[in-house]
Amino acid sequence: MDFLTLLQSVPLLLALAKGALPSVAALGMGFGQWLASLPPCRDFAFEATSYLVCEVDPKRYQVELFWKDSAGKPFQSLHNLNVSQQAAGRTMLFAINAGMYHPNLAPVGLYVEHGQEMASVKTGSGNGNFSLQPNGIFYISNGKAAVRSTREFVKNRPPLDYATQSGPMLVIDGQLHPKFQADSTSRKTRDGVGVRKDGVAVFAISNGTVTFHAFARLFRDALGCDNALFLDGTISSLFAPAIGRNDDYWNLGPMIGVFRKY
Repeated sequence: MDFLTLLQSVPLLLALAKGALPSVAALGMGFGQWLASLPPCRDFAFEATSYLVCEVDPKRYQVELFWKDSAGKPFQSLHNLNVSQQAAGRTMLFAINAGMYHPNLAPVGLYVEHGQEMASVKTGSGNGNFSLQPNGIFYISNGKAAVRSTREFVKNRPPLDYATQSGPMLVIDGQLHPKFQADSTSRKTRDGVGVRKDGVAVFAISNGTVTFHAFARLFRDALGCDNALFLDGTISSLFAPAIGRNDDYWNLGPMIGVFRKY
């Protein structure tokens, strides 16, 4: 585990150590294993709202998308995804839900996993947050993370390792989504992802309810992301067992899992 990640985790470590370490011991996990399982996440406050923020440098962490297991059945929950990765001998640092989906849990819009396109890009109009234009795409291409509006993405589509389409965009080239209102009364739990100029992908989930306008300003003004994408609301979930975060909503569609590179 690198020193920066450990340093960023200190507040969480202090808060959890008293209760977590006995549990870790009971599970037979060594302290070194526990440290290696810590996610690059930290508590973060912005304008009196609490968030959990996870900063992922693709040079040091593997970002993957998941939807169905080897039998072709949707994972449905971040807990199920974690169990499957443990069975495969992998330590998933954290997972977060990764965008909109249909009632059958199929992705709405573009979805690419291991370079295979499993759902095509959606450019037409529609209802709901997904179609609040501009929407956008979070993707990994040749080991690099990016967020782009769908319109710009389809103009010059790169080779893709992983991709998920969602909407609306929160920040577009340094500007807040034009339809967000500072005095909005629509407040929900929300999660999203942005990418900084240095290539670090920044995932954030609110610990309470927040407006789109405030959530977008978090990414632009506090987290330094010129482009950021809304992933989901209300059922926004993050699973990071090493720090005691165990959101376990069921019937989720696409998910993002993050692993340490060795």
